[in-house]
Amino acid sequence: MLNLNSPDDNSNRNSLQDPVSLNVGGEIYTTTLGTLTRCRDSMLGAMFNGQIPVLRDNQGHVFIDRDGKVFRYILNYLRSSSLDLPDGFSELALLRREADFFQIRPLLEEIRHYEASVPLSLRGGPLGAMIIVNVDSKATANGCSQRCVYSGFSPAHCDLLRRHVRHQVRVLHFNLRHGPENYELRTCSVRAFTVDLFCTWRAFLTLLCERFSYRTSQGLTSPHPCNPRQNRLKLEWVPRPVELPQDQYDKQHYRGLTVSDPEVMPSDDILNMHRSPCEITSMQGFVEELLKVSLAEGFKVDLVTPDSAEILNCTSFRLVKC
Repeated sequence: MLNLNSPDDNSNRNSLQDPVSLNVGGEIYTTTLGTLTRCRDSMLGAMFNGQIPVLRDNQGHVFIDRDGKVFRYILNYLRSSSLDLPDGFSELALLRREADFFQIRPLLEEIRHYEASVPLSLRGGPLGAMIIVNVDSKATANGCSQRCVYSGFSPAHCDLLRRHVRHQVRVLHFNLRHGPENYELRTCSVRAFTVDLFCTWRAFLTLLCERFSYRTSQGLTSPHPCNPRQNRLKLEWVPRPVELPQDQYDKQHYRGLTVSDPEVMPSDDILNMHRSPCEITSMQGFVEELLKVSLAEGFKVDLVTPDSAEILNCTSFRLVKC
């Protein structure tokens, strides 16, 4: 139980002496006034300089109703003026919130530097962060087996025919040149994939833009969020069918999608991107890769539509960071 009868300012100031015993959210700490008042313009500085009355529990510990687990890192910083966090520390968002509550500005600055120096995959993220994914694939042709041979037609004649047939049956026709005045008009289906992704954790979108790349005739390019003010990412790509030559694929301004896996170098444990991009040729492949990335960041599958047992063949799903 707490003793809620706070002493007046003078007796409060006189009652605080080394060592100081603290009860922070049920965690007991022993420290000194010098440590607690290191940042005099902080809330802790005001409390232990006597500017703000303190409460005590029934054992005489100064009681602070805040998270006690991360408070140890705040005390360590006040003692040493250095932010010393263990490897794989996952409570950075909570530590930032507590430092902001206590108004310890130098510590907030240290946390910002720490965040900038540590890759996302080695940090924690906000609990409850949500990802909502809607997927769609459309075939722009009715089949892959049709083949028409036209000899003696110029490319211009074939272009006219291609536009007419494509309008009628929605298939992609392309010219395959065998020789002078000898062109073969081939037909193949092309499947276009679209993914609309929303995430409340902006840094995770940045990570996705690093992992996934578009493959174009100019090389690999990174996707970008739809709007700098919105946490949305739209991916659109068309895998190249085997029967469609590369030059014809590029002529249609199609682009593929690749994914790159990170590697942790054992020498210094720094995360590096190993650029060995793998082509994503199906929506199931994309969902699988997205799940690998998101589950590694602490997300869990929360909802799958239409069938929770068929996540690789779903139309939408939701993940929540736990």
